[in-house]
Amino acid sequence: MALSWPFLLTLVSIMLTLSAAEDDRKAYIVYMGDTPKSEVSTLPLHMHMVQQVVGSEFAPGSLLHSYNKSFNGFAARLTEKEAQQMSGKEGVVSVFPCQKQELHTTKSWDFIGFPQQVKRSTVESDIIIGVFDTGIWPESESFNDKGFGPPPAKWKGECQVSSNFTCNNKLIGGKYYKSDGEFFEGDIKSPRDGDGHGTHTASTAAGGLVSQVSMLGFGAGTARGGVPSARIAAYKVCWLDGCSDADILAAFDDAIADGVDIISISISSSQSDYFKNAIAIGTFHAVRKGILTSTSAGNTGPRLATVRNYAPWSLSVAATTIDRDFSTKVELGNNKICEGNSINAFDLKNKMFPIIRGGDATNTTSDNGSFSRYCDEGSLDKNLVKGKIVVCDGYGNGPLLAGAVGVVISGKAAGATASVFPLPASYLSLEEASKIGHYINLTRNATASILRSDEGSNKLAPYIASFSSRGPNPVTPNILKPDLAAPGVHILAAWPSNIPISGYEEDKRLVSYNIISGTSMACPHASAAAAYVKSFHPTWSPAAIKSSLITTATPISPDLNPEAEFAYGAGQINPLKAAYPGLVYDADEHDYIEFLCGQGYTTKLLRIITGDNSSCPSNGTDTDLNYPAFVLSTKPSESINHVFHRTVTNVGSPTSTYKSNLVAPQGLNIKVNPSVLTFTSLGQKLSYAVTVEGKIDHKIMVSTSLVWDDCTFQVRSPIVVYVPS
Repeated sequence: MALSWPFLLTLVSIMLTLSAAEDDRKAYIVYMGDTPKSEVSTLPLHMHMVQQVVGSEFAPGSLLHSYNKSFNGFAARLTEKEAQQMSGKEGVVSVFPCQKQELHTTKSWDFIGFPQQVKRSTVESDIIIGVFDTGIWPESESFNDKGFGPPPAKWKGECQVSSNFTCNNKLIGGKYYKSDGEFFEGDIKSPRDGDGHGTHTASTAAGGLVSQVSMLGFGAGTARGGVPSARIAAYKVCWLDGCSDADILAAFDDAIADGVDIISISISSSQSDYFKNAIAIGTFHAVRKGILTSTSAGNTGPRLATVRNYAPWSLSVAATTIDRDFSTKVELGNNKICEGNSINAFDLKNKMFPIIRGGDATNTTSDNGSFSRYCDEGSLDKNLVKGKIVVCDGYGNGPLLAGAVGVVISGKAAGATASVFPLPASYLSLEEASKIGHYINLTRNATASILRSDEGSNKLAPYIASFSSRGPNPVTPNILKPDLAAPGVHILAAWPSNIPISGYEEDKRLVSYNIISGTSMACPHASAAAAYVKSFHPTWSPAAIKSSLITTATPISPDLNPEAEFAYGAGQINPLKAAYPGLVYDADEHDYIEFLCGQGYTTKLLRIITGDNSSCPSNGTDTDLNYPAFVLSTKPSESINHVFHRTVTNVGSPTSTYKSNLVAPQGLNIKVNPSVLTFTSLGQKLSYAVTVEGKIDHKIMVSTSLVWDDCTFQVRSPIVVYVPS
């Protein structure tokens, strides 16, 4: 029987409506706090909740992932309206969009005073560092398991063995996560690293000793991680299209249950409420199980309030320079030399090539032609560029694809770090680049050559890299972030042997060790330092380990970093001192619950998060969290009268007397009461108060430090008072 037109039109209308609804769907995280106390599976509950809000449009792919090992929740494809409905359901703490986060790279350990032959604990080989990143290259010599016994008995994780991936007694775990099931060309469906970033960070934290390595002759020496005897578990959460919140949470769910000791995550995070933030949620449940997470501060500096990981229960790490620097000279046809930076391993053997401005080589047949001065892809005329050196006002892929011999990039800011390019290149300041422009203007057949880079020493190091994200904390202004700093510039570490060193597929240079920069590289340094401390003190809480790192950090001068503590936190990590800090500022789950109460979270919500009978006191404030730093935001010329309360635990000498030392900045009067702490036993706790009075009239920020000193240990905490911008 033939179908009537009205019926067909109705059917088409319904199909189009369903299709539109599906197009409106995107991934959301539904966070439900602690795992249920009963042994019942949460998967049917999660499925039922999705079915309730999606209704007849429910499909098997609607539920992307169910979290049920270490916390409760799921990821699902929902419309905005369905997400709002879900947020009102009983037992739901938060519902937020699943975003794609971004990744934030031998000599560095020696530079911070942590040489190869330091005292080490036999427990180090039982420490497991979980690395959340782009995966790992298991064949790297940095992950050789020669001399390692079987994994520690506490390890409950797995290795997703495939035709192209296996683990060993050094690399004891490997797993990959892709909740949306969408793979791109170049993605490797295994824990194997298809980018290089994860291999680099893992080897920085816990790579074994590998002698006589370099990146094409640069950074020659012995590559090693901070804890070379520790084990590594790789959790691949990052792909060519980024790092999904859903996958990051899935990795936390597993890693916490797997038995890792430290989590290292060099990935950005959205600036949002703590429980609408995947990394903040994951790190909170990790700390409840005694696991400290080290995170990267971010690469969006030097602007203020750009720090990307800022939860008080995790460690946020800024990036410092080390005494390794690179300069790359451009020799002009008139024998003049202009100097910029890059890590240029190409050798043109002083041969001179024609040099042309990108703006004078416009591809008139391309829509991108107007961007030729920036050398964007397709913007350059191949006939005018091939075989020449191109001067660009920014770096695009244009010169490489157009057949250029090399590129000179104009506009290098002060403090910019050197990078690897897929062809001979030098990155010049506007002043140096203008000399080349002047030469081209006055010369009929201008020529130039780009020399191989010179590796030198950065005499001003350490200071915070310009890219490193700054505080203050965007969510809790009175908690210092970043916490501290670690080497993150020009770091040599392991690299997949099939990934071009510049990241461009046209670049055919392959190496086993590469030099890159970022807070991503600083983070694993701090992860290793935390693991080192834990190897001597296996029972210490995450807060105690974090406190030891912060209070023993080496101060950094504000001369090159006017943002001071908002750039470098307490200073540069010092692992040797951190293992023996004297005093620690400890905190447990109860302290963080009181902190969250001060942030406005209700008792009802916190009980869902913790799964217990937690309740909020009537007078909790964020400034009274037992944190090893003191931060106070205020208003211009407003009178200040604030009291901080802190408790320290003696982990140094059984019998000791600590005296407080500080110099108050101009305009403030700071008192410590009591000013002397006398301990009679290890583990003893004593409390004190810091009173800050006065006003800051003209400065946006003033800072000093409180140091408790018993002539053996110096326990230093930053004090910062500032006016938010």
